Amino acid sequence: MSAPPDPPGPPRLPLARCLVTGGSRNLGRALCLALARAGARVAFTYQRRTADAEETRAALERLGCEARVFQGAVTDGDHARKVVADLVAAWGGVDVLINNAAIFRPLPTVLTEEEDWDATLDVNVKGPYLFSRACLAPMLRAGAGQILNIAACAVDRVSELPVAFAASKGALIAMTSALAREVGRYGIRVNALSPGLCEEGMGARLHEARREDYRRLVSLGRLGTLQEIAAFAVWLVSPENTFMSGANINLDGGL
Repeated sequence: MSAPPDPPGPPRLPLARCLVTGGSRNLGRALCLALARAGARVAFTYQRRTADAEETRAALERLGCEARVFQGAVTDGDHARKVVADLVAAWGGVDVLINNAAIFRPLPTVLTEEEDWDATLDVNVKGPYLFSRACLAPMLRAGAGQILNIAACAVDRVSELPVAFAASKGALIAMTSALAREVGRYGIRVNALSPGLCEEGMGARLHEARREDYRRLVSLGRLGTLQEIAAFAVWLVSPENTFMSGANINLDGGL
């Protein structure tokens, strides 16, 4: 199978004030770097992996990006409020929020403990709610803003997912639609991006037999790359995307 093509050049986001949750590694890091290459100022959160977070910070600074890094749990409402307050004080507002932080526990339902279920729903649904709520105040004052929720393509398609993860991402997609209707009149757009399986990140944790199953299912016959997902995410929150809100975009290679 031939290698995937290089993604197109990014749209421009000159000095856009962007916040990415879970930005220390994998797709979060790819999102931060893609935003920086588009000219944005980038802040990101992380919880535990300080070495990874510092690596992402260094990569952003090498791109000449004005980076800000915050450690804390996305499930902590005080943390979400403090992050946004700090960005408003430093930058004057937040233009783009990408709710990327998530946990994935590949357990069958019979082995999923209540604490696994609760943790998955807390991080994958409550986290986006808390950060969206915190960012909405400055966005409402500005009369503009973009919220992008990272969901998962297999929620309503044929690929298999752990039930807790699928439930959380299904709820996130529903939240996207409802919030878009609530805040659209104020110039704020809310969308969801549902990536397919990628070579890196979550995809790298799966057994090769599962990865091969995915290759057989998708029209393009391959897994995606984090860079492809990130490049499209940047377009979704860029000024080039002017009339999309409440949408869930499946970027999965044709599943």
